[in-house]
Amino acid sequence: MTYLINDASDFSAEAVRGLVAAHPEHVSAVHGGVVRATETPKGQPALVIGGGSGHYPAFAGWVGPGMGHGAPCGNIFASPSASQVYSVARNAENGGGVILGFGNYAGDVLHFGAAAEKLRAEGVDVRIVKVSDDVASNSEENHRDRRGIAGDLPVFKIAGAAIEAGADVAEAERVAYKANDATRSFGLAFDGCTLPGAEEPLFHVAENTMGVGLGIHGEPGVKDLPMGSASEVADLLVDGVLEEDPGIGSGRVAIILNGLGTVKYEELFVVYGRVAERLEAAGLTPVRPEVGEFVTSLDMAGLSLTVVHLDEELEQHWTAPVDTPAYRRGAVDGARSPRTTFFAPGEEEVPAAQEDAQRQAGRVQSVVELFARICAEQEEELGRIDAIAGDGDHGQGMVLGTRGAVEAGAVALERGAGARTVLVHAGTAWAESAGGTSGALWGAALTAAGRALSDERASDDAAKGQALLDAVDAVRRLGGAEVGDKTMIDAAVPFSGELRKGLDAGTPLAEAITAAAQVAQQAARDTADMTARLGRSRVLGDKSLGTPDPGAVSFSLLMQALGEHLAET
Repeated sequence: MTYLINDASDFSAEAVRGLVAAHPEHVSAVHGGVVRATETPKGQPALVIGGGSGHYPAFAGWVGPGMGHGAPCGNIFASPSASQVYSVARNAENGGGVILGFGNYAGDVLHFGAAAEKLRAEGVDVRIVKVSDDVASNSEENHRDRRGIAGDLPVFKIAGAAIEAGADVAEAERVAYKANDATRSFGLAFDGCTLPGAEEPLFHVAENTMGVGLGIHGEPGVKDLPMGSASEVADLLVDGVLEEDPGIGSGRVAIILNGLGTVKYEELFVVYGRVAERLEAAGLTPVRPEVGEFVTSLDMAGLSLTVVHLDEELEQHWTAPVDTPAYRRGAVDGARSPRTTFFAPGEEEVPAAQEDAQRQAGRVQSVVELFARICAEQEEELGRIDAIAGDGDHGQGMVLGTRGAVEAGAVALERGAGARTVLVHAGTAWAESAGGTSGALWGAALTAAGRALSDERASDDAAKGQALLDAVDAVRRLGGAEVGDKTMIDAAVPFSGELRKGLDAGTPLAEAITAAAQVAQQAARDTADMTARLGRSRVLGDKSLGTPDPGAVSFSLLMQALGEHLAET
């Protein structure tokens, strides 16, 4: 468990502030994360690496010469929001373009992708590198669709060294993907991790058992095996990472034996002794092996093994100097000037709204506040069902998202905003406050709904109904899921279809929403009979059977509350 906290909801932000205070020579705080404390050479590509918190030294601990130029930092196990990624990238970029690097998780793909679109619209050359080294999460043929775990370290280290050596953004992207395609990781856990402020781990592993094929966001393993000795664990890990041959035949490999938070260094060294024997027997020569904590998962009791098959180019960048708060090797050449200017997102303008539109904005704000109350009441249950085949943070994410939306909506309302602007501001804040997949999708939903309303006049029921339909369309378009994938879409699409039917028939709006919410509730319950085909729970196969999808459940709960609220008011 996490012993030292002030407020669980502020834990990630406070950790970043403390990191900056402890390492002012390396990093400076900006909105959404950290950037180098020193100036980036003009025209050098910026490597922006990030993801959820809870994995230190990844990712903020890897910002400095020879590696990252900036790191957006999300909440625990949740992607940073698009606005956080954008802010960090704008601060890190200095005329050479940007590489956005992250582990291949749905929330990160959504938020980093949205930030990339905004940067490209401003003329910045942006490349995206998704690390996908976890052999347990997909087949060899689908290597680039796997999860990113401890392979983040060598991929970003090698890409950062290539940039330091003079690579432009296209060349750095090529080198990064070359490293990714040469990297394989495999991990296991002896017990789960505990979110800050929580009393129980996200999952437990039975006594004398180990969960094999774990994720780094609190996901349990894809299968359970009897507990082995240190040598047996080493053999299992080595067999897992060497089963595939990426086709680089130098016989030289970078090795990372990574502790996930609780396994101590001495234990890791015992395991590595056997790993070294196995590598020698396989005719492989370790190059600058690393044993320690590099990509953690809070206090998870577990470890992972990563192998990078090296050629001359990859080895040169793997062994190159690097100087970051948590990862240092050799001496990086050249004096660096302290950074003196930073980009800060400006406060969004609030268009003038007519009096009736402002009154309607107040009613919209009351709905957002209702959503926040429902999510607070259901936080524990949503977290419980998410922990069955996910990372257990859905309830927390919904609470953080709705809380941020309420605060942003209230500020916009005080400044005289209409319904459109209140929803757009609330959506932006939901995405930023929650992070993760649900944050991105609900943020997009509120933003799309807002665009269907007006700041100039109060919208009629037809516009309100269209706002809900547009919200579901945005979720479906951005998330890429279809009915049957066991996601929020499995409740949202039936809801939208029933709502459209009711509106076309002339049913009063509150009645139509209530009927559609009932359909969504049944659809959410039906997801218990599905096996997930997208997201983190996809790799857990039948473990998700019998449990409904948390995103579908939360959607149906909020739509039910919306229908009841409109009927009452």
